[in-house]
Formats: sequence, C-alpha cells, structure tokens
Amino acid sequence: MKKVLILGVNGFIGHHLSKRILETTDWHVYGMDMSTDRISDLLGHPRMHFFEGDITINKEWVEYHVKKCDVILPLVAIATPSTYVKQPLKVFELDFEANLPIVRSAAKYGKHLVFPSTSEVYGMSHDAEFDPENSELVYGPINKPRWIYACSKQLMDRVIWGYGMEGLNFTLFRPFNWVGAGLDSIHTPKEGSSRVLTQFFGHIVRGETISLVDGGHQKRAFTYIDDGIDALMKIIENKDGKATGQIYNIGNPGNNYSIRELADMMLKLAAEYPEYAEGARKVQIVETSSGAYYGAGYQDVQNRVPKIDNTKNDLVWAPTTSMADALRGIFDAYRGQVAAAQALMD
Repeated sequence: MKKVLILGVNGFIGHHLSKRILETTDWHVYGMDMSTDRISDLLGHPRMHFFEGDITINKEWVEYHVKKCDVILPLVAIATPSTYVKQPLKVFELDFEANLPIVRSAAKYGKHLVFPSTSEVYGMSHDAEFDPENSELVYGPINKPRWIYACSKQLMDRVIWGYGMEGLNFTLFRPFNWVGAGLDSIHTPKEGSSRVLTQFFGHIVRGETISLVDGGHQKRAFTYIDDGIDALMKIIENKDGKATGQIYNIGNPGNNYSIRELADMMLKLAAEYPEYAEGARKVQIVETSSGAYYGAGYQDVQNRVPKIDNTKNDLVWAPTTSMADALRGIFDAYRGQVAAAQALMD
C-alpha cells in the first residue's frame, strides 16, 4: 500500500492523478495545495489526506511528508508562457528554487522522486523527434526570457540526475501538451494567461476573436490527460524498478497538429453542440505577431514531437486517444459551465 505525496494536488495533473489512484488502487494520497476547487469531490475519501498550504511557507509539513511517503511528486510550477515573458524571476523562484529543497529531502530520506520535467526542455531542437537521451537542448538568447522556464527545468533535471549518481531513486517525465478537462479555467478571459486549448475554448464559449500567434503554423503533439495518467501510474508503481533513473517523454506523436488546425477543429466541433454553436458562429480568426501577443521576450519552436520508444517499452504503455476524441472529451466536460463562462462578458 503505497503512500503518494502530491504537491500541487489541486492542479491539472494532480487532481486527475489523485482521482485515478483513489479509484483504481489501495494507495493513500497525501496532497498539498492552496485551493481545492478541482479536488472537492475527493476530500471526503478515506485515503485522501489534504493539507491547505504553500510549499514556500509550509516547509516543515513538506519535509515531514516526504519522510512519511514512498513516492514524491512535486507538481507545483508556473507553466504559462505569458508569465515566462513578463515575470521570469517568479518562474525561477517557484519552479527551481522552491522545488530544490523537496528534491534534497527525497534524496535524504531515500524516496522515489517522480519529477515533472517538460517538453520545453528541448527548446528549439531541430530534431524531427525529441529524444530524451540524444537530442540537444537549444535555447534562444538571454534577451528572450521565454526560455527561463525551460532553463529552470533543465537545471533541475541535471541536479536530479546528479543526485541519482549518488543513489537517488528518481524518474523524470516530460509531458507533451497534455490536454483535458480542468487544464485551466475557461472563465479567465485574460489573453495569454492560459494554455492554448483552454484559451481557444474560452473564446469559442464567449464568441470572441481567436488570435493565431505568428499565423498559428507552429505544431504541437497533443496528449489526452487519461493517456498521460496511464503512464504516470506505471511510473509510480515502478514494477521491477524499471522506471528508476529514467527520463520519459509522455506524449502522442500521432496527434501532431498546428495551432491553426487546432482552432479549425475546435470551431468545427463546437458547431455540433447546441451549447457552443452560437458562440462559435461569432468567432473570427485573426493573425497577430508573438511580439504583440506575448511581448518582445517571446520565442517559439515550430515543431515538438516526442520520441516515446523507451516510454512504451519500459512501461508497456502507448497513447490511445485520438485528437478528435480528446477534444470531444473536453467539450463534453464543460457543457454544464457554458452559462458561467459567457456571464464573464457582462
């Protein structure tokens, strides 16, 4: 009976993972977060142990629970591009500095650290597929603060690898554009504040203009959250220690679409739903520059496809959800919230 510590338990990955653990295993979840809106239905579960807190303040609670639990998942991070550009120090302070003591505690107490790296670590690599063992990690100049997130995550990967050389049981996982219900709030209309799929969905619900940054030609490999959680469960189980010391891309190369294609697919699908059709008819698609949308410190990569051979082989896992099914799952999940999102326009 594993005890799993999830810091950032109310986040996108945290709440989906907690739900899966409680539904399919006898494991206990010990979770910390600053809010509970996504996990409110889990709080009464006898194997859910929640503490409302902040990793930068409640350090004693964190260390005690690292010592108490078997598997540690520090999922607290800023992962929105607009913040990288506008508040780079905030990104470094939370994503690297605040997480470093947790990594050190996991090493100190001999725990299995399952740490979220990022597909952004690969930066502007020119490889057709990003390979966790061989791809070079390529970033732009210092005057492009967009890369502070990738750089902070890469430094943490290297620190964790270093602790691994001294005996830390770790697994690094790199999510490639995981999507699903609960990714961000669709009720936040602020430009650039949420991730692209939620941003577009909110615009469709409210009948607003969709802005395609630099024409929307950049591609992303989108991965449905259920497929991602399937892989994470295998990592936490760590059968025969197979996941120890490994770096896994968790993504779906078959769902590689441009941002423009994503907008078109979402608008077409929205027209099929009575709840969304009216908003979708009002949407106009316009093109904008990355400088106008995010600020001068932004830079992007045109393609981001994961090589997942070792993930599939080690974990006996493969992504199974098509883009069409992933989008339908999201549209279905929010059908009851349309009025609340539209009310933001008032």
